[in-house]
Amino acid sequence: MTTRSSTTGAMSVDAAIDRLGLGAFQWRLLLICGLTWAADAMEVLLMGFALPGISESFGLRPGSTETKWLLSATFAGMFVGAWFWGWVADRLGRRWVFLTTVALGVVFGLLGAFAPDVAWLVAARFLTGFAIGGTLPVDYAMMAEFVPTAWRGRFLVYLESFWALGTIAVAALAWGLSSMLPPGEAWRWLLGLAALPGLIGLLARLGVPDSPRSLLARGQEAQARAALARVARLNGQTLSDAPLAVPQRPARVTPAQLFAGGLGRRTLLLAAVWFGLSLGYYGIFSWLPSFLKAQGMELGAVYRTTLLLALAQVPGYVLAAYLVERVGRRATLVGYLLTSAAGAYLFLAAGTPALVLATSALLSFALLGAWGALYAYTPELYPTPLRTTGMGFVSGMARVASVLSPSVGALLLTGQLPAALTLFAGCFLVAALCAWGIGVETRGQRLPETVGSQH
Repeated sequence: MTTRSSTTGAMSVDAAIDRLGLGAFQWRLLLICGLTWAADAMEVLLMGFALPGISESFGLRPGSTETKWLLSATFAGMFVGAWFWGWVADRLGRRWVFLTTVALGVVFGLLGAFAPDVAWLVAARFLTGFAIGGTLPVDYAMMAEFVPTAWRGRFLVYLESFWALGTIAVAALAWGLSSMLPPGEAWRWLLGLAALPGLIGLLARLGVPDSPRSLLARGQEAQARAALARVARLNGQTLSDAPLAVPQRPARVTPAQLFAGGLGRRTLLLAAVWFGLSLGYYGIFSWLPSFLKAQGMELGAVYRTTLLLALAQVPGYVLAAYLVERVGRRATLVGYLLTSAAGAYLFLAAGTPALVLATSALLSFALLGAWGALYAYTPELYPTPLRTTGMGFVSGMARVASVLSPSVGALLLTGQLPAALTLFAGCFLVAALCAWGIGVETRGQRLPETVGSQH
C-alpha cells in the first residue's frame, strides 16, 4: 500500500531528530550498542587467541584443515546471519532483531566453551557467527536513524571504535588466562568469559525503542511518534505536536531492488570495498599471533604484542571520527585504504622485531580507521526500507572474504610472505578505487527515506 508523502504542516523524522538534538538518548544508545559491538569483536577474534590451546587439546597440526574450519566457522555463520537478519530487520522491525541476535550470541558462545570435540566447536562457532552477524546491520541502522545529521558520521565511527575495546579486552583476557592456566584449559575459559558481556548488553537493550524511521516505513505512525517522544524525554526536549510526514513507499520492497538502477551500481561497488578490506584485514590479523609465534616469540609475548597492536587502533578511530566530518566519508575511507596498502609492503620489508611491531601498528591504525569510515558511510547510502538489507548484503560479502581469509592468510606461515602481502595490498588498493568510484559524499546529508531517493 502506498502511504502519503506529505501533509500540511507535517514534520519529517529527520527534522524531528535534528530538532531534538544530541543528548542523553544518543549517548546511552552509543554505550549500549558499543558494549555489544565490543563483545562481538571478542567473539570474532578470540579463535586466533584460542587456537594454540584448542590445537593442544584436540591434537591439531598448525595449518591443518580443522584449524582452518575453526577460524572460518564464525565468519561463515556471520555471512548467513548478516543476509538473513538484515532482511528480517527491514521486514519486521529493528528492535526484535536488536534483542534476538544478542541473546542467541550469548547462548551459542557459551556452548562452544563446553565442546567435547572439534565438530561440536565448529558448529557452535558457526551458530555464534549466525547470531552476531545480525547485530552489524541492525546496530548501525539504529544508530544512523537516531542521531542528528550533524553528528551522525562521528557517532557511527565512535560505535565502530568499540571494536578496538573488544580487541584489547580479548587480548588482555587471553594473556591473563595463559599465565594462570595451561593452554588446554585456558581456551575454554576464554570462550566462556567472552560470551558474558553480551548478556549485559542484552539487558541494557531492553529499554531501547524501535527506530522511528523503520516504524514509519512500515506504516506505524503512532509507534514512531512514541519512539520520538522517548528521545525527547531523555534529551530534556519537547516534541512538536506537528504530525509526522509519512514517506511514500512502493507496495512491496524486495531485496532485488538493491541491484536495480543506480542503487545496484552502488551496492556492487560497496560489496567490493567490504570484500577487499575484510580479506586483507582478517588475512593478516587472524594469523598474526600464529605468525609471531612461528618467528620464535613466546606465547605470552605474542598476546602482549597483540594487545599493543589493539591499542594502535584507537588513534586510527579518533582520527577517522574527525575526518569523516571534516573532509567527508569517501575521502577518509580512500585515504585509509591507500595507507593500508602501503603498510602491507612496509610490513614485508621489515627486517627486525622492532620494525615488524611498528609496521604492524601502522596496519592496525590504518585498517581500523578504514573500517570506521566504511561503517559510517554505508548505512547513509541506502534508503530506510532497504537500509539493514543493504548493510546485511555488503557485510555478508565481507564474511565471504573472512571465510576465505584463513586459507589465504595461511601463506604467512608457509614461507610465501611476499605473495600473501602483495595480495592483501592489492585488495586494499582495489577497495580504494571502488570506494572512490561510488561518487557520492553523504557528509551533512539527511538519510534517504524512500527507494529511489538515494543521494
